[in-house]
Parts: sequence; structure tokens; C-alpha cells
Amino acid sequence: MRRALSHRHPVARVVAAAALATAPLATAATPAAADTGSGSVELPPVVAVLASDVPCAKASTRKAEDATWSRSTLGLGRAWELSQGAGVTVAVVDSGVGTDIPALSGRVTAVGDAGEDCVGHGSFAAGLIAAAPVKGVGVAGVAPGARILAVRGTQPRGETTAATLAAGIRTAADKGADVIYVGRVLATGKAELTKAAAYAAERDALVVAPVGPDFLPRDRNTGQTVEPAPWYWPASAPGVLSVIDYGPDGKRPDSAPALDGADLAAPGDAVVSVGPKGSGHYIGSGSSLAAAHVAGAAALVRARYPEMSAAEVARQLTVAAYPSDTPRVDPYASVSSLLTDQQGAPPKPAAAHVPPAASPEPRHRAVIIAGAGGGLLLLVAAGAVVIPRGRARRWRPGDARDRQPTEAIAPTTPTEPAGTGAS
Repeated sequence: MRRALSHRHPVARVVAAAALATAPLATAATPAAADTGSGSVELPPVVAVLASDVPCAKASTRKAEDATWSRSTLGLGRAWELSQGAGVTVAVVDSGVGTDIPALSGRVTAVGDAGEDCVGHGSFAAGLIAAAPVKGVGVAGVAPGARILAVRGTQPRGETTAATLAAGIRTAADKGADVIYVGRVLATGKAELTKAAAYAAERDALVVAPVGPDFLPRDRNTGQTVEPAPWYWPASAPGVLSVIDYGPDGKRPDSAPALDGADLAAPGDAVVSVGPKGSGHYIGSGSSLAAAHVAGAAALVRARYPEMSAAEVARQLTVAAYPSDTPRVDPYASVSSLLTDQQGAPPKPAAAHVPPAASPEPRHRAVIIAGAGGGLLLLVAAGAVVIPRGRARRWRPGDARDRQPTEAIAPTTPTEPAGTGAS
């Protein structure tokens, strides 16, 4: 089927005036300026891991009132006319999701202590996935009708291991999640995380993960940024939808790790979402945030086409994506196009229709009528000739002479010659 192209809206630019953390540990929440269209507002940055001496993230006191660039670029208004993700559960395997977030009110279910989010990254991702639009606020998730299942995928301050991530994926699958967003990837743990991804696939859950880390760590000895690994897990496991980020200008920031092999690209640089509590907003960058947008798009598709399997949903998202070096997720095209692997059968010619043999009775009747009509015509023609001639002959036979008849002469006695006889 022909790939559907998206209809892009004018982009309301959101740019970070200050760089976010370039190392996995954040030592301070330095505000970043976000331009939301009509003005600039400083928002605190979200981080992935907190150092031991950094306090937990708090509710932000600032809001982005105008539509963010990512919301406009994804064309969410048009997609919502067809699907809002209602009835779909998206598991957030991350640092937790706060249960006191107005934009997610009544739609967050936490497993164990996952309802507490000290870091704020899981809550931020959950907002990108499912935050409800609010009048006067420009921030909204891709699937505002979806439910969030918060599953612990890290330690309370954001550190994680392959075992922790794998356990989170399995728990999400056991709890019936339709889509499983994984906010972390590791260069190790291939076997364990591949098995966890296969476990989720067996239960028809689509796993979505960033293709690599948001930021590369620095070498403790040299202070230089380490080279990216060739593979990260679970993103590289079969059946997992891997995602890379791009920014308002359509490019990745210079500080982003050089990563290849992603299935999809989505907005991830200078994106805005909710914090772990309250109605204020944070700003963040990274492939993990781009993956949250794709998880939301997957929820839209699963709600629109509930008969689709997880693998079919992944194909729907990638084939309907906007063409680029890495296809860019297009929520509207994904929910408005129904793709199929089945080829259409060639048309079969209609069976020839042979009418039944005509009954001879109408033909005989026609012959009789035609004969009678012809005879009548001959009689009329003959009459037109004979009658005038008959009248002219006064109806005498045809061999009589056209003259008056002679009168009969009486026989006479012969007379005697004169002077003969007795005197």
C-alpha cells in the first residue's frame, strides 16, 4: 500500500537556551529557556539519574502556555479525531510515575513503590505519552486517553541494571500492558534483556525503547566522553521498536551521541512535559524522550485497530512514517492508513451468459401474422386494379367485344321472279 504522507502544521519552536546535563549524573537543576511561540519561559531540566547529594525533583512552578513544537510537528489534533488511545495501557518502565500529576489524574496505576518518582524522568515520559490537553496549556501527550502503568525499572535515584530492567519488562507484560515503554538502555545484558523482550512479545505487548543512551558518560581517568557501544539493549532485541531523537530544526543536537540503526525517529530535543507532581512543566532532551512519543503513537494505533498484534502495530508505525534517513513517526498517518501484507487477487472475468434457446412459438406466430398481412396487402392491391377495370367494362367478361349487340333478322320467303307464274 502506498505510504501516507503527513500534513505538517507550522512548527512552534521550542529551543533550549542552556545545554542540559552532558553527563548521566545531574548536580543541579539549571533552568533552560523554552520558546513556546509567543514568549520565552524558563523551565527546569529533567535528568535521568540523580547524584546522591541532589534532592529529589519537585513540582515545577512554571508552565508552557503555548503549543510546544513537538505537539505541532506530530499533528496531534488531527490524530485525536480518530484515536486518543482510550482502552490501551502503556507501561512506563523507568524511575516511576508520580500519582499526583493533574494531567494524568485517575489514569496512573503503580506497581509496588513505582508511584514515587524521585528523579522525575518516568513522570516526564508518562506525560509525553498520555498527558491530557488542558485549556491554556500547550503541553499534551500523544495519547491522552491511554492509561499508564508505572513499573520500577531503576533504583530510586535512576541507576539501573540489566536484571532490574528485565524484571520491569516482565512485570509490565504480566500486568497486561499493551505497550511497554523502557526509559533506559544498557550496553550489557544482551541475553537477559533479549529474553525479557521475547517474553513481552509472547504476551502481545509492543516494547519501545531508545536506540541508545541520552548522553554518553565520561571516562573517569581522561574526562573524555566514551565512544558509543555498537549495540544497546533491549533496543537491539528482536521485536523491540528502537527510536532516535530529532530537534525543532529536524536535526539532532551536536552533543547527542552518534547512534545508528533506529527503527523510527521522533521529537526528543528540547521537548516539554510534566514533572513528578503538580501542574508545572520541565524540559528535556534525548532519545529516551523520543521513544515516549512513539509509545504514545503505538497506543493510538492499538486503540484504533484493536485487532492488530504488537508486531503489526510496529509495522503500521514504521511503514506509515514520514520518509527520512530514519523514518519519522507520523501519528495521523498511522491511525488513518490501514496497511496489509496481502496482495490483491487479479480480477476474474465474469462468466459468459448464454441465453436459452428461443421458443419457436413466437416465430411461428410471427410468420402467420406476416403471411396474413402480406395476403391482405395483395388483395388490396389486386382490388385497386380489378375494380376500376370491372366498372369500366360494366362487369362483362374479359373476352366480349366492346360494341352494341346486333338485332335478330327474321327469315324471309324468297320472292318469285317477276313475269312468271299463271295469269
